[in-house]
Amino acid sequence: MRADGGSGILAIRLSICCATPPGAMLSRMNAKKPGQTLRFLRRGEAVTVHDVAPDRTLLDLLREDLHLSATKEGCGEGDCGACTVVLGEAVDGRLTYKAINSCIRLAHSVDGMAVYTAEDIASPSGELHPAQEAMVRCHGSQCGFCTPGFVMSLFGLYQNTGGGQGITREQAQADLSGNLCRCTGYRPILDAAQQMGALPLPAGCTVDEAATVAALRELKKKKPAADTPYLRPTSLSDLLQARAAHPQAQVVAGTTDVGLWVTKMHKRFPQILDVTAARELQRVETYPHHIAIGAAVTLTDAFAALVKERPHLQTFSQRFAGLPVRNSGTLGGNVANGSPIGDSMPLLIALGASVVLMRWKKTKAGGEIAHRELRLEDLYTGYRTNVMRPDELLCWIKVPRPTGHALEKVYKISKRFDDDISAVCLAIQMTVKAGVVQQVSIGAGGVAATPARARQTEAALLGQAWNEDTVMAATAALRAEFQPISDMRASAAYRQTVQGNLLRRFWLESQGQQAINLESLKTLEALS
Repeated sequence: MRADGGSGILAIRLSICCATPPGAMLSRMNAKKPGQTLRFLRRGEAVTVHDVAPDRTLLDLLREDLHLSATKEGCGEGDCGACTVVLGEAVDGRLTYKAINSCIRLAHSVDGMAVYTAEDIASPSGELHPAQEAMVRCHGSQCGFCTPGFVMSLFGLYQNTGGGQGITREQAQADLSGNLCRCTGYRPILDAAQQMGALPLPAGCTVDEAATVAALRELKKKKPAADTPYLRPTSLSDLLQARAAHPQAQVVAGTTDVGLWVTKMHKRFPQILDVTAARELQRVETYPHHIAIGAAVTLTDAFAALVKERPHLQTFSQRFAGLPVRNSGTLGGNVANGSPIGDSMPLLIALGASVVLMRWKKTKAGGEIAHRELRLEDLYTGYRTNVMRPDELLCWIKVPRPTGHALEKVYKISKRFDDDISAVCLAIQMTVKAGVVQQVSIGAGGVAATPARARQTEAALLGQAWNEDTVMAATAALRAEFQPISDMRASAAYRQTVQGNLLRRFWLESQGQQAINLESLKTLEALS
């Protein structure tokens, strides 16, 4: 951790000073590998940075190339939120705001966007933005290192609620879940979140959204070269052709995992293929029997689509990492990555989801898109390995729509309630008719080399009376079905025991028992 955090209110004041003039043309010196030009908006004006390496992080670009030191480096893995910045994008003619972790976000992924840091939201004369002023008035800053990150998450919340209006304690906790305060100053920070909407907005702090959208439109007109170190095609056909032409390029979506390979494992990638700009893959499409989620849809938007049809998934969706990670990461990237502790896969397996793999197939006429579909659990062959060909990409996730008859539940067990990786994740979908289990699918995470379907446990349940004896037998089957490992998050024995306990919890909840898990409890802080 760098020792340049400042302290207390001083950190807030410092975060609005020493800014590089907007519109500056900057070059990286002594580049170790070929780079390319990056353009984005800052304070409404275009910034151009030359010779940016494909695997350079946004945090390093801000701090080292642009000398914007208010954005802090804390954990380097998207966990603490000290590096939070806000991205602005034009969607349907309007400006949308998303707080993201700059430490694991690749710099070129923000090409053509607006970037807001803690040095950008105060007025030119030094008047603080309400997100900053509220932190001062509520004494929300202690050591100060995390303060710029909290301020930026508050700025995103302020912009997305029409000036900070009507923010509840619960909403503030959800939107700040990706920011950690090691001085345990959460109460005054939550106070600031609720009070910033009542503070005046200085004229110099107003974002001219119409002008920003117009400027973003101008940036989009500048097309990058076809063969560059950082490839970000804007159509599905171009994306698949780029994959066929560059099968060795590292594929990324939100880089919430690949970013860790850069910051923690010190991996370097001479060429990167980013799927997130393909227009066709940015959509969620609704059909009579399923919804189709494109591989470029963020976790935030993908979970919103799932929650719209399955409101009971709301709490689980908010427990999937913190908001900045969900704003960057994509559901397609999470599934394609195939981590055994990725939370989305057990849920999708239980819901009967399938994936659509696509590639560019050469023909006499030039070429066409070829595709194949398979059940999600059949995608994986081993630890972070799958059946995809070198020229294939995971493009769509198809999730069956709810029928209204099935019981559905997903459980996440982690050391922290918010913003943490699971030790165990278990998802269950079951249909019971006349007291007999007619259909059941169970997805499990954290207990095998891949996200897995608990087929032996399903067999122990299917066709059986839905009673305690059946549940006890299925619990034993579930504990024996997988051979998990022991690691920093949990021991193997703990994982096996908890898995069985979660199945029993599902049984108890199906019988009407309440308040037997943390999701049903609300803290005094949330209610105050």
